[in-house]
Amino acid sequence: MENETVSKNFIEQFIDEDLAEGKYKEVVTRFPPEPNGYLHIGHAKSILLNYGLAKKYGGRFNLRFDDTNPTKEKTEYVESILADVRWLGADFEDRLFFASDYFDQMYEAAVKLIKKGKAYVCDLSAEEIREYRGTLKEPGKNSPYRDRTVEENMDLFERMKNGEFADGEKVLRAKIDMASPNMNMRDPVIYRVARMSHHNTGDKWCIYPMYDFAHPIEDAIEGVSHSICTLEFEDHRPLYDWVVRELEYETPPRQIEFAKLYLTNVITGKRYIKRLVEENIVDGWDDPRLVSLSALRRRGFTPDSIRMFMEMVGVSKANSSVDYAMLEYCIREDLKLKKSRMMAVLDPIKVIITNYEEGKVEYLDAPNNLENEELGSRQIPFCRELYIEREDFMIEPPKKYFRLYPGNEVRLMNAYFVTCQDYKTDEDGNVTEIYCTYDPETKSGSGFTGRKVKGTIHWVAAPYAKQVEVRLYENIVDEEKGVYNEDGSLNLNPNSLTILKNCYVEPMLGEAAPGESFQFVRKGFFCVDTKDSTPEKPVYNRIVSLKSSFKPNKK
Repeated sequence: MENETVSKNFIEQFIDEDLAEGKYKEVVTRFPPEPNGYLHIGHAKSILLNYGLAKKYGGRFNLRFDDTNPTKEKTEYVESILADVRWLGADFEDRLFFASDYFDQMYEAAVKLIKKGKAYVCDLSAEEIREYRGTLKEPGKNSPYRDRTVEENMDLFERMKNGEFADGEKVLRAKIDMASPNMNMRDPVIYRVARMSHHNTGDKWCIYPMYDFAHPIEDAIEGVSHSICTLEFEDHRPLYDWVVRELEYETPPRQIEFAKLYLTNVITGKRYIKRLVEENIVDGWDDPRLVSLSALRRRGFTPDSIRMFMEMVGVSKANSSVDYAMLEYCIREDLKLKKSRMMAVLDPIKVIITNYEEGKVEYLDAPNNLENEELGSRQIPFCRELYIEREDFMIEPPKKYFRLYPGNEVRLMNAYFVTCQDYKTDEDGNVTEIYCTYDPETKSGSGFTGRKVKGTIHWVAAPYAKQVEVRLYENIVDEEKGVYNEDGSLNLNPNSLTILKNCYVEPMLGEAAPGESFQFVRKGFFCVDTKDSTPEKPVYNRIVSLKSSFKPNKK
């Protein structure tokens, strides 16, 4: 039991304490996104952490949209977030909530604070409120409207709700302490006048609660036991606790903060991604060069790989950065035993086997994954004309080049030994065709034990191969120079997307459904694009290359 306690993260230790002391009967967590953009890899940490805790303790997990700011919120974002949470496997069952579901209760909560003398209507402008607020070294000053009577505040707040005041003309503020060392406690605004149509409540309201007021109320109404959030909310915790205490909720939730996930050399800021989308630098929030969850899904990442990544990252109180290569390591580990290893030629050059009978085709047996026999094998066509990779042939090779060159013999993967006899070039000296002979005695799987060859290359049968488009991705920002230029603009990598239109793949790869993924021998893991691919023109995205710069710690 002692070892089990040591292995728990600090949040689990807090939960254990609370349960042992009888503070809560069950663990209830929530993921509370604001529907003002698409979720990214950092949100996945929060989703999986909150869902994982609820599952571990046999509790409940809620999905709740914090939709208190209609200016930035769209139904499109709500739908994308729902898709992402479901994709990750975080099952909220029938517990889908919106902050806007509770607007009536939040209004009543504000009235309760007014009646208790804990909230007042203030006429100061936003700029004046900032001036009165003071600084980290200087205490704030009381608003001249702070001592309004309960009756006057009740009347003004009712009139705010009824639309009698212009946007920004009046606000409702909590009456706490203008001299508090915590700036968040210096009479924060808890309601503002804002004539905005809401995606969920339409035009019912012209006043809206502020996030710091709404959030603890939502948690308390839903019976959330542990409100898990990121470190930037640590200074807001006293206000969170003040709200649930002053509103006298029977079982106040406990807020616990953890460190955000920072990935090296990627863009997660919504305003920057929004700019990339609006300036057509990327083709949407799901562009595979981004790390939004919809982009990772489109690129071919799996929920299992994201979960593995989050387990490796862990949960801590200290901010730190994680190498993007760790995320790539996780998808490789997840796919390497699950996916068939197929042959695809991305930069083709034609090979003609001069002593192979014209018009003849034979079907050869090829194992789908040498590390996982359960995936079985497939039949691949072999004939006189093939495509191989241009990099697998050189006229004048360097030392230790074991692939094809004039006079050299290599193995064609799952097929025969072939020897280069000649080649043809165009007027610029580029090789256009290679002429080989094959040895019929060397058929793969025939038990041939004669001479050995050092090089094995992959190929596809030219008449049967399917032409596809392949997209190769790199990080969208330049890793060497950092994310931002001196003027604050994004330092974009000009090689973040390479499109290869003249690629050839095994016949069955041309029939794969959108989202299906495979390993292309020597080239990496690829999946069929879910947005642009069609049966007539298949498009493959490279998920990740085979080589890794990440070295996991072996325990």
